[in-house]
Amino acid sequence: MNKDNKEKKKIYVHKFTIGVIFLDIIVVAVLIMINTSQFRTFWIPTAMTTMSHKYLAYTIYDQDTIDKIMSENYIEQNTDEVNLDDIVIGDLSKKTHFSSKYEKDLYTKDPGNDVYKIIRLDEGKFKGYLTVIYDPADVQLAIPQKLGKAGESVNTLCKKNGGLVGINGGGFEDLDGWGNGSVPYGAIIKDGQLVWMHSGGSGQLIGFTKDHKLLLTNDDPQTAISKGMVDAVEFGPNLIVNGKVSKIHGDGGWGTAPRSIIAQRRDGIVLFLIIEGRLPGYSIGATMNDVIEILLRYGAYNAANLDGGASSTMSVNGKLYNRPSAGGEYGGRTVSNAWIVTNNSGKQCEGCITFN
Repeated sequence: MNKDNKEKKKIYVHKFTIGVIFLDIIVVAVLIMINTSQFRTFWIPTAMTTMSHKYLAYTIYDQDTIDKIMSENYIEQNTDEVNLDDIVIGDLSKKTHFSSKYEKDLYTKDPGNDVYKIIRLDEGKFKGYLTVIYDPADVQLAIPQKLGKAGESVNTLCKKNGGLVGINGGGFEDLDGWGNGSVPYGAIIKDGQLVWMHSGGSGQLIGFTKDHKLLLTNDDPQTAISKGMVDAVEFGPNLIVNGKVSKIHGDGGWGTAPRSIIAQRRDGIVLFLIIEGRLPGYSIGATMNDVIEILLRYGAYNAANLDGGASSTMSVNGKLYNRPSAGGEYGGRTVSNAWIVTNNSGKQCEGCITFN
């Protein structure tokens, strides 16, 4: 073997040795990471709250470890009955004192738009949007035309129902992650009528009364209707009730993910919160503690979690507005219902598209 070949062989062996050492370091680092309590608390609930990616938890951890982590991360809900009398819907133009810069931002309307305002959120590890709806009478539930047979995207539900802004609502059958929103879980109340009832719901109704107040209740649908509920979906958990936050143990057992939240302030203003997630390098998603912090920042008095994950979609003026974790290329995932903002009051809304 000549000198040049010997040198090349030495360089090859040297590079191979460095590569093996580098791989060993990576393996050791990964093993250390996955065995830290912080990583387990992040990874297991995040995987276990998805419909089709639970294997990501089982691939790394055994059943006992998963059970232990899940038992340490849960939400102790505030089960108080919503006091609707606390919600006083009045003339927002009379507001002159603001409790924080966030409230001032919330009340400062966009030029030419008295119906809603969209606030961009950038919290570092996650991004999202907060829609401020000034008149709760403009909020209503939209359902697919073929409820029980086929879902529709939030975009489509907005276009068909005159929605200027919309977000997804309750959950639906999602076998192996291929659900199309055709079969909603739980109850759906529309215009004061029970239009859908199916097993698998959480037992918690989230909706609005005839007085346009957000009601969160464990009542059965007919009892809720008797109390004035006109539009509602079944989901949860409740995050804030009468200004009191549900107690979050660990990360609440819901992991870090895209989120959809609906809330109302004491002055009647309704809040739609959308968190983008599962998008590495852009936005990983939020925990329940994260969204509660944002809700309190903007004065939410009652708030509940809606269906999240790939279903978390937001439509504005007939276009997909957020970046969903899946389905963005075709306008967002089809869902079983959506909360939409109309302009029934006829307020000024320059640039807003009116759908027929």
